[in-house]
Amino acid sequence: MKKRNPQVPHEKRTIKKGTVKKLLRYFKRYRLALNAVTLLIIITSVASVFGTYLLKPIVDNATQGQNADWNKFIYDLIKLAIVYIISALATYGYAAIMVPISGGILSNVRKDMFSHLQELPLNYYDTHTHGELMSLFTNDTDAMREMIGNGIPQIVTSLLRIAGVFIAMLILSPALTVVTIVMLAIMMLVVSTLAKKSGKYFKTRQASLAKVNGYMEEMIEGQKVVKVFCHEEEVAKEFSEINEELRESAASASIWAGVLMPIMGNLSYTHFAVTAMVGVLLVAAGTNPILGLTIGISIGTLTSFLQYTRNFAQPIVQLSQQFNAIMSALAGAGRIFDLLDVEPEVDNGTVTLIQAASRNGDVYESEICTGKWAWKKDEKYIPLCGDVRLNNVTFSYDGKVDVLKNVSLFAKPGQKIALVGSTGAGKTTITNLINRFYDIKEGTITFDGIDIMDIKKSDLRRSLGIVLQDTHLFTGTVRENIRYGNPLATDEEVEEAAKLSNAHFFITHLPQGYDTVLTADGTNLSQGQRQLLSIARVAVANPPVLVLDEATSSIDTRTEALIERGMDKLMHGRTVFVIAHRLSTVRNANAILVLEHGEVIERGDHEELLSQQGRYYRLYTGAFELE
Repeated sequence: MKKRNPQVPHEKRTIKKGTVKKLLRYFKRYRLALNAVTLLIIITSVASVFGTYLLKPIVDNATQGQNADWNKFIYDLIKLAIVYIISALATYGYAAIMVPISGGILSNVRKDMFSHLQELPLNYYDTHTHGELMSLFTNDTDAMREMIGNGIPQIVTSLLRIAGVFIAMLILSPALTVVTIVMLAIMMLVVSTLAKKSGKYFKTRQASLAKVNGYMEEMIEGQKVVKVFCHEEEVAKEFSEINEELRESAASASIWAGVLMPIMGNLSYTHFAVTAMVGVLLVAAGTNPILGLTIGISIGTLTSFLQYTRNFAQPIVQLSQQFNAIMSALAGAGRIFDLLDVEPEVDNGTVTLIQAASRNGDVYESEICTGKWAWKKDEKYIPLCGDVRLNNVTFSYDGKVDVLKNVSLFAKPGQKIALVGSTGAGKTTITNLINRFYDIKEGTITFDGIDIMDIKKSDLRRSLGIVLQDTHLFTGTVRENIRYGNPLATDEEVEEAAKLSNAHFFITHLPQGYDTVLTADGTNLSQGQRQLLSIARVAVANPPVLVLDEATSSIDTRTEALIERGMDKLMHGRTVFVIAHRLSTVRNANAILVLEHGEVIERGDHEELLSQQGRYYRLYTGAFELE
């Protein structure tokens, strides 16, 4: 198997400065709720600081012996209890409010991502695995949820507590506060060093996680191919390699994050011990001046201050912990906003598709080739006839290798055009360009004389019914899958479309008929049955132009012969592009185009091409299928 590049380009970036700004936009609609959260966080922080300060009068009063005022002692205890109850209620309040806020923000982020994915060009999906994109909706949004729901409130709370505790310390004892400042400087140096190390590995871990998800999704989807070619060992080995990358990055992140707690814990104990020793000396000094300054403190002051040292270290530790989580979340948010920053599919078209009856009751249907549709360009109505022309079209998927080279072809209204040739000759590419899955760089493609670049993509694609080589069915009933082609179709129209594609017979023999639920892309059906449903889905849409990309490749010859009669009714009066290898599909085409290496080398009907004795003749006489 091809060795994968261990680093995907987008994984090498650092967190962008604009990430936080973009994330804050999602907070705007929750302004009032966030104001309430801020108020409750302030109440929690102030109550916590004030509650610790109340220990000073309680302890000082209790150590007065016979002079103690026990009524005041009980009063202070009640006041302390009330303060902590208020703190607990405020903590519960802001935590409860943050739950719907974080849920709502992530819901909006996921909605924006999904909506944006619908607007992206196909070449974006060509360069990103399904698992990688799924990782954005799961791992990265989960990291953001943790940051918004817990990380940000804890950071704000910790910062307020640090500020409040510091002010209270200055009030209680400036001398002991100097000790705290020295220890704080040491703690901050340790935190910044370790956080910088762990933050780098957290970003790498998120990127590695996306890579593992992408590989798992790809291998699970292609499990049959893996088993057919006995690649189980190679796949397991390759997975082990990228899984090892994830393990190493996750382990490194966890090691650096995990070592932070014990180091900070020991530093906080050291801080407590040093403060206690200095405090005892200050208590012993009493009111005696030292170097001309009275710096002695009471036992109650020392008790409150020592509690503040614990309260001071705790928010610093919490900050260091949340820093890692926030770095991980911002790495995920950066990936999400990179997706949202991808330029959507450009559509500058102004020509729209309308139904014939929309022209104010004028006698219009007789003027239209299809009898149902017309193009509206400015104030003019152009009959939709299905005249498709490619003029000197050159196209490349990657900008390096030309898949089509100066291709010119035409399909007159009502003609059935067959595209044949070797694999990679450019047959499917032509149909991809006609419906603007990709936009050409050179040449023009016209539809009824209108440059398709001037037609709105949604209207252009609505005029085309496409049966792809690779069928895809959605989770839902058979009826719902057919109706996907036309959501307004009645049950009778759905069944008529199924009969037209010869799918009705096998559908009626399913356990629940048209109400049989399909799951996992219709794996409970055969490949041929799935393709018949795909044809029925196009039939119910009743489009003016049809594109059949190997539409009968998975259907046996007998079934193909049966459905061709029904397909003839569907194709009658419509321009049809057929990509097929089977000569039975090609023979009755009005024109057959033979492509090789991105160029049209022959054109004509079946008899004309045989008489030329060229490439088509050799294919026809050499085999019954075009290889």
